[in-house]
Amino acid sequence: MGHTVSTLRDGVVLLGFALGSVLLFRRLGLGQVLGFLVAGAIVGPHVLGLVGDAEQKMGIAELGITLLLFLVGLELSPSRLWAMKQDILGVGLLQVVACGLAVAGVVFGLAHVSPSAALALGLPLALSSTAQVLPMLQSAGRLRTPFGERAFSILLFQDLSIVPLITIVAALSRAPADASAPPGWLLALYTVGAIAGLVLAGRFLLRPLFTLIGVLGEREMFIFAGLFTVIASAAVMEALGLSTALGAFVAGVMLADSPYRHELEADVDPFRSILLGLFFLAVGMMLDLHAIAERPFFVVGMAVALIATKTLIIFAIGKAFRMPWRGALALGLLLSQGGEFGFVLFAQAQAAMLIEPQAASLFGAVVTLSMATTPFLMGVTRRFRAEPVKDGAGLATPSNDGASAIVIGYGRFGQTVSRMLQLQRISVTLIDTDTDMIETAGTFGAKVYYGDGTRMDLLRQAGAADAALLLFCIDGDVIDAEMLAGVKAAFPDAAVFVRAYDRRSMMRMAGAPIAGAVREVFESAVCMGRLALDALEVDGDDIDRTEAEYRKADAERLRLQSDSGDLRAGIETLTAEMKDARA
Repeated sequence: MGHTVSTLRDGVVLLGFALGSVLLFRRLGLGQVLGFLVAGAIVGPHVLGLVGDAEQKMGIAELGITLLLFLVGLELSPSRLWAMKQDILGVGLLQVVACGLAVAGVVFGLAHVSPSAALALGLPLALSSTAQVLPMLQSAGRLRTPFGERAFSILLFQDLSIVPLITIVAALSRAPADASAPPGWLLALYTVGAIAGLVLAGRFLLRPLFTLIGVLGEREMFIFAGLFTVIASAAVMEALGLSTALGAFVAGVMLADSPYRHELEADVDPFRSILLGLFFLAVGMMLDLHAIAERPFFVVGMAVALIATKTLIIFAIGKAFRMPWRGALALGLLLSQGGEFGFVLFAQAQAAMLIEPQAASLFGAVVTLSMATTPFLMGVTRRFRAEPVKDGAGLATPSNDGASAIVIGYGRFGQTVSRMLQLQRISVTLIDTDTDMIETAGTFGAKVYYGDGTRMDLLRQAGAADAALLLFCIDGDVIDAEMLAGVKAAFPDAAVFVRAYDRRSMMRMAGAPIAGAVREVFESAVCMGRLALDALEVDGDDIDRTEAEYRKADAERLRLQSDSGDLRAGIETLTAEMKDARA
């Protein structure tokens, strides 16, 4: 009972301080990562001492890193990787290698550590803060620009490089060798075999499993299956003595082309957010503030050297890839900070006995201080907006497929709407809950994602924040003004169009902030009416006038019905029109 009370008390303290700190730091424009780190440092043993056992909490929270890599893998279908190959493998690879070696040299010179320790510290410092930079680019409306797309390509390669960097740190390890550990050549075979096994499991086990869950329509089972996929793939890799991060990443990649990708992202992301926040809290608790207080000038000087070195190198890389000097300088400033994965790699280096705990705290403070400069450097980059460049344009953003329109509902109605958009080469993301329809569409080359398109979290994962159009083509009477108001509030830049089932549906949507609504049989009925009049040899001008009169009268009646909420409103006008017509 006492242990339960202690756990609840720790939870209340951590969540309370984290909530207040993150709200404050977000209000100041400094980002939530710094808020978590500061909250952890305050409640940790070096300040208030309210919560202990940071190592145990770190063990649980590292699952957040695993989930993050799973989500990164979900965004990286082979076709997308190929389309972005120049910026990812060119700019991204060069940035990580050049900055890693240069910063390692700076660390070697300033910190007076061994070459292997300098490398174990310098390579992590080459990574930037994805958690800070991407939201800032999105809020500034710059993510879809060539500048933002190139920044994303670099961040993407940095995320991909985490697994190789963990492997490098393990190779440099000074920790006593485990006598029971397999030799290196056998580990290499394990790695290849495990990746191949995960790919086969994804194709022949997981996809049929998600199809079955989709048929049942149980969202909770998607959550269970998604978490099972991540944890099981990580557990397989851990059992073989390999990187759990690699297992989660491969699991994500093997499902990236699955119709259930957006549903998985929406279901797993909340767990990732919570556990990643706990990870940064634990990092803050483990920071040795006494060691930092003893060498404040080193921390500040190293942070300045880190920012200056990365800015200079990324600027040079940008110029080498024919970026304008303003854009190259802005890119260097934007990505000059250390990143959240630095804390992960510092912990790996400490476990490998490459660095002392005090060094991990010092360089953790360097990363934290450099991250604190990001909002200010982001403001500076606004003065150096890059001129448009041809290479790099048209890349997809990290949270969606780069679609300009999202069509929810891929039945007869949605198929017609989406096909018309695609004939104008407008990119479209398609969402439906009918697994049979998804499978059938796939045989004709159409990519339809599984999910409930009325859910805000799924729309956000599908890229609604960047889409120009949201088109609800759902069958039935499930959409009302309140739901549409929420959609418009969440995605104000998108024009919303709705398929309405009948007049009652139109009445329920009265006053909704939408660009348009279409009754599903209205236009076809008007068309048939025109054909009937034409068959009776009615003059074409008379047909046009009749249609115009009918549309005007129908619109007025619908207005009266919507204002009164009574389907019988306007019936007198309709009766009078019928009498006039008979007369």
